[in-house]
Amino acid sequence: MVIENLVLGPVSTNCYFIINEETKETIIVDPADKPERINAKISGEQLMPVAILLTHGHFDHIMAVEELSRTYSIPYYIHEQEAELLESPDLNGAFMLRSNISAKRDKVFQDKEVLNLGGMNFEVIHTPGHTAGSACFYLSEEGVLFSGDTLFFESVGRTDLPTGNNVIILKSLREKLFELPEETKVYPGHGMTTTIGHEKNNNPFLRW
Repeated sequence: MVIENLVLGPVSTNCYFIINEETKETIIVDPADKPERINAKISGEQLMPVAILLTHGHFDHIMAVEELSRTYSIPYYIHEQEAELLESPDLNGAFMLRSNISAKRDKVFQDKEVLNLGGMNFEVIHTPGHTAGSACFYLSEEGVLFSGDTLFFESVGRTDLPTGNNVIILKSLREKLFELPEETKVYPGHGMTTTIGHEKNNNPFLRW
């Protein structure tokens, strides 16, 4: 497995490409914006997109999702509790740009569901707090976690937008993510990578 990314959109969102080295089958996580740049990467590396995973439905994580889904005839997935937010600019933050950014729901998943995509197993961890339907994707065999906007390097996601809750996000961190092995490498929705162990020992927000 190879993990690559592009930083896209108005708030520098990480769009990840999880690539099966043997088959070139690729899972796209949070296609934030600029479908032409994503297409150029796919074409240039001869990747084979098979699905899109969304950590949550905020506008800055979904701006290219429908176009990519159409272009490659692939499904996109989001937590069942997040579908309403995905579809509503009034809930997904697009109102801050005075924009109507949204996407229609496609496939939904549930907490603890394992999605076998591209020969890889993505375990869904429902981590409400940033939004009610925020989710992370854990690949236990590879020891990696895609944390969306739940956990950042020495920070956590904001909770002041619709369906956010600062008490619940800390509960998600302590009771779910911090139960993972400390060496787990974390790929967040914004900023640099980190590890579960580093965040357990250094994240200042856990002192709330």
